[in-house]
Amino acid sequence: MLRAGVIGVGSIGRHHVRIYKQLDEVELAAIADIDEARRSALARRYRVAAYADYEEMLTGEKLDVVSIAVPTELHRDVALAAITRGVHVLVEKPIAASVQQADELIHAAAARGLALTVGHVERFNPAVVELKRRLAAGELGHVFQVHARRLSPFPTYIRDVGVVMDLATHELDIMRYLLGSEAERIFAETERNLHKRYEDMLSGIIRFENGIVGVLDINWLTPTKVRELRITGERGMFLVDYLKQDLYFYENSEAPSRWDAMALFRGVGEGNVIKLHLNRVEPLEAEIKAFLDAAAGRAQPVVTGMDAIRALALVQLLIASAEAGQVLRVADEFERRGWAATLGMAA
Repeated sequence: MLRAGVIGVGSIGRHHVRIYKQLDEVELAAIADIDEARRSALARRYRVAAYADYEEMLTGEKLDVVSIAVPTELHRDVALAAITRGVHVLVEKPIAASVQQADELIHAAAARGLALTVGHVERFNPAVVELKRRLAAGELGHVFQVHARRLSPFPTYIRDVGVVMDLATHELDIMRYLLGSEAERIFAETERNLHKRYEDMLSGIIRFENGIVGVLDINWLTPTKVRELRITGERGMFLVDYLKQDLYFYENSEAPSRWDAMALFRGVGEGNVIKLHLNRVEPLEAEIKAFLDAAAGRAQPVVTGMDAIRALALVQLLIASAEAGQVLRVADEFERRGWAATLGMAA
C-alpha cells in the first residue's frame, strides 16, 4: 500500500486529505501546513501526523506519494524537496511560477524515474472525458471555435497570482487536450479592478495551428460562479457545464452529412437539444486515483509535466500580450525566450 502525504491543507489541499483518507489503495500518513489551527483540526479529524515544516515531514515519514497544494511561488521548492527524496509528486496547477522552474521539476522527476503530474483537474470531469470521445469520433464534424467562460467572485485567499495564472491555466490545458493542436497566435486584454497586485479580468483569443479559434472570457468579478465550455462546429455545438458535470449537444439541422467543402455548407438551422447521460464522479478523486496508478507503475500520468509546462508557457504569453498590446506568434516567442527546446517545439 502506498503511503501518502499532503503539503498545504487549505481550500484545495484539505480535499486531497479527505480523498486519500477514503481510498482503500493508499494510506494517508501525514500532512504539513504552516497554519497551526488548520493542520491541527485536520490531524484530529483524520487521525494523521501533522507537521509545521514540510521538510521535517518528508524526512521523518517514509512516503511514496505526496500532493502539493501550496502557493504557486513555492511549487518548485516544495516539489523538488519531495522529488529528491524519491517521492512521486502531484502538484496543483500551475506546475510552477515559471517555465524554467517547471523544466527543472520535469527533469528532476525523470532522472529519478518518478511520476510527476499536475492538477489540471478538469481533464477528469466526466463531461470533458465524454466530449473528448465524441470529438475524436468526429461527431461535431469540422470544428470552428472553442469558447471558454470561467467567471467567479473575487477569491480573497489568492494573493500570489492573478486570474490568468489561476483560472486561464485550466482552459488552455483543456483546449490543447480537446483540439489536439498547439497554439499559433495569441492576443489578450487584461484589467486590474479589485486585486491589489495582479489582473482580475482576461479577454483572450488564440488561433490554433489547425485553424480553430479559441476564446477566453475569464474573471474574478462576477458575483456567481460560471464554468462553461462551448465547441462549435459543422454539425452543431457541444456545451459543457463543468460545475454540474453536464454535456449538451445543440444540433445544426442544416448541416450536411459530410464535410467536403464550404460550398456544401448551406447555413445553420436550429435543431434538437440533447442532454447526454453521464456517470458523475468527483474529478479530484479520479485525478488522485490516476496519480496513484502512475506512482504504482500501472499507467502513465494523464497530465504530464510537458502538458503542464505548455499550459504555463501560454499563460505567460497571454500576460505578455496584454502588457505589450500586441498579437504574439507563439513559435517566435518560444524561440525568443529560449523555451522552444524545453517545450519540445524547436524548429
